[in-house]
Amino acid sequence: MAERERLICAASDLPEAGKGVRFELTRCGQPQPAFVVRYGGQPRAFLNQCGHVPVELDWQEGEFFDHSRLYLICSVHGALYHPASGHCVGGRCAGRGLSPVPVVERDGQVYVLETA
Repeated sequence: MAERERLICAASDLPEAGKGVRFELTRCGQPQPAFVVRYGGQPRAFLNQCGHVPVELDWQEGEFFDHSRLYLICSVHGALYHPASGHCVGGRCAGRGLSPVPVVERDGQVYVLETA
Protein backbone atom coordinates (compact mmCIF):
# COMPACT_ATOMS: atom_id res chain seq x y z
CA MET A 1 0.00 0.00 0.00
CA ALA A 2 1.20 3.48 -0.81
CA GLU A 3 1.60 6.20 1.78
CA ARG A 4 0.35 9.71 1.26
CA GLU A 5 1.01 12.81 3.28
CA ARG A 6 -1.77 14.99 4.63
CA LEU A 7 -1.15 18.39 6.22
CA ILE A 8 -1.94 18.58 9.94
CA CYS A 9 -0.62 22.00 10.95
CA ALA A 10 2.18 24.52 10.68
CA ALA A 11 5.30 23.53 12.63
CA SER A 12 5.00 26.82 14.52
CA ASP A 13 1.66 25.62 15.95
CA LEU A 14 3.58 23.09 18.10
CA PRO A 15 5.61 24.72 20.87
CA GLU A 16 8.04 22.44 22.70
CA ALA A 17 6.10 20.45 25.36
CA GLY A 18 3.15 22.77 24.83
CA LYS A 19 -0.34 22.60 23.44
CA GLY A 20 -0.93 19.92 20.83
CA VAL A 21 -3.05 19.77 17.70
CA ARG A 22 -5.91 17.32 17.36
CA PHE A 23 -6.68 15.72 14.00
CA GLU A 24 -8.55 12.74 12.63
CA LEU A 25 -7.28 9.86 10.54
CA THR A 26 -8.83 6.73 9.08
CA ARG A 27 -7.76 3.29 10.28
CA CYS A 28 -9.49 0.10 9.18
CA GLY A 29 -12.08 2.24 7.41
CA GLN A 30 -13.04 4.07 10.60
CA PRO A 31 -12.28 7.67 11.62
CA GLN A 32 -10.12 7.86 14.72
CA PRO A 33 -9.05 10.87 16.78
CA ALA A 34 -5.32 11.56 17.00
CA PHE A 35 -3.01 14.32 18.17
CA VAL A 36 0.46 15.69 17.62
CA VAL A 37 2.73 17.47 20.12
CA ARG A 38 6.34 18.61 19.99
CA TYR A 39 8.80 16.91 22.31
CA GLY A 40 12.58 16.76 22.02
CA GLY A 41 12.35 19.11 19.06
CA GLN A 42 10.32 16.59 17.02
CA PRO A 43 6.63 16.26 16.29
CA ARG A 44 5.23 13.16 18.03
CA ALA A 45 1.78 11.85 17.14
CA PHE A 46 -0.48 9.22 18.69
CA LEU A 47 -4.05 8.02 18.54
CA ASN A 48 -6.00 10.05 21.07
CA GLN A 49 -6.93 7.03 23.16
CA CYS A 50 -5.70 6.02 26.59
CA GLY A 51 -3.98 2.63 26.85
CA HIS A 52 -6.15 1.72 29.85
CA VAL A 53 -9.65 2.59 28.70
CA PRO A 54 -10.78 3.97 25.32
CA VAL A 55 -11.10 7.65 26.30
CA GLU A 56 -9.40 10.69 24.83
CA LEU A 57 -6.41 12.03 26.75
CA ASP A 58 -6.64 15.82 26.58
CA TRP A 59 -8.05 17.49 29.68
CA GLN A 60 -8.84 20.62 27.65
CA GLU A 61 -8.74 20.65 23.87
CA GLY A 62 -5.10 20.26 22.83
CA GLU A 63 -3.78 20.01 26.41
CA PHE A 64 -1.98 16.65 26.67
CA PHE A 65 1.00 17.34 28.95
CA ASP A 66 0.93 17.05 32.73
CA HIS A 67 1.78 20.07 34.90
CA SER A 68 5.52 19.26 34.76
CA ARG A 69 5.46 19.23 30.93
CA LEU A 70 7.44 15.95 31.06
CA TYR A 71 4.67 13.44 30.34
CA LEU A 72 1.43 13.05 28.44
CA ILE A 73 -1.43 12.44 30.88
CA CYS A 74 -4.86 10.83 30.64
CA SER A 75 -7.51 13.30 31.74
CA VAL A 76 -9.71 10.56 33.19
CA HIS A 77 -7.43 8.64 35.54
CA GLY A 78 -3.97 10.19 35.34
CA ALA A 79 -1.99 7.51 33.49
CA LEU A 80 1.34 8.94 32.33
CA TYR A 81 2.97 8.31 28.96
CA HIS A 82 6.43 9.23 27.68
CA PRO A 83 5.92 11.76 24.87
CA ALA A 84 8.79 10.43 22.75
CA SER A 85 7.55 6.85 22.60
CA GLY A 86 4.04 6.70 24.05
CA HIS A 87 5.18 4.06 26.55
CA CYS A 88 3.28 3.93 29.84
CA VAL A 89 5.45 5.26 32.69
CA GLY A 90 2.88 5.36 35.50
CA GLY A 91 -0.73 4.96 36.43
CA ARG A 92 -3.39 2.46 35.51
CA CYS A 93 -2.31 1.70 31.95
CA ALA A 94 -0.92 -1.72 32.98
CA GLY A 95 2.02 -1.38 30.61
CA ARG A 96 -0.14 -0.55 27.59
CA GLY A 97 1.10 2.51 25.80
CA LEU A 98 -0.26 4.90 23.23
CA SER A 99 -0.50 3.92 19.56
CA PRO A 100 1.98 5.99 17.53
CA VAL A 101 1.00 7.71 14.30
CA PRO A 102 3.72 8.46 11.72
CA VAL A 103 4.28 12.16 11.05
CA VAL A 104 6.95 14.21 9.28
CA GLU A 105 7.97 17.84 9.52
CA ARG A 106 9.13 19.51 6.33
CA ASP A 107 9.32 23.08 5.07
CA GLY A 108 7.62 24.46 8.18
CA GLN A 109 4.66 22.08 8.02
CA VAL A 110 3.71 18.87 9.86
CA TYR A 111 2.15 16.02 7.87
CA VAL A 112 0.57 12.73 8.86
CA LEU A 113 1.56 9.71 6.77
CA GLU A 114 -1.54 7.78 5.82
CA THR A 115 -1.77 4.45 4.01
CA ALA A 116 -3.77 4.82 0.83
